[in-house]
This record gives sequence, structure tokens and C-alpha cells, in this order.
Amino acid sequence: MNILELKDVSREEGEIFYLRKFSGIAVLELPTTTEDVPISFSIETSPFGQRTIAVKVNSTPNYPVVPLITALKSYILTSDKEGRLPQ
Repeated sequence: MNILELKDVSREEGEIFYLRKFSGIAVLELPTTTEDVPISFSIETSPFGQRTIAVKVNSTPNYPVVPLITALKSYILTSDKEGRLPQ
């Protein structure tokens, strides 16, 4: 399973500056198909700069969810560090 991209990512406005909430579509390359899976996720930054990512898969794909969420967290963290998420 590969995560090809996150598309249609939008940031939800919030009052807490260290908690950012997003929603979007994850494009997944599965062994037999390519699927678009709606997700929502949040990135919380601690006072020391450590990021904690929580991911919710809104539609269950034909793939185990635990490895999917682990891969999404890694992809989201990389995307955030590279500045590809909406500010």
C-alpha cells in the first residue's frame, strides 16, 4: 500500500493555535486498485515543538486500518514539515 497524495485538503478554523484540524481525501494505491478515502486529521504541537497526529478514516477501504493510519501519520508529518498543508 502506498499513499499517492492528499487532495482537497482544507483547514478547519479553530480558537486553539497549537491544534490544527484538517479534512481531505487520501489517494491510496492498494495491491489491486487505487482508492480515494475521505479522512480527517489533526496536528497538535507541544510547547517543545513535538507534533502529535490523530487520523480518522471516514470510509473504510478494502485494506487493514491500523497499517493505513500508521502510513497516513507518517505521510502527514512529512507533508507538514515540507509545508504542503494549508496554513
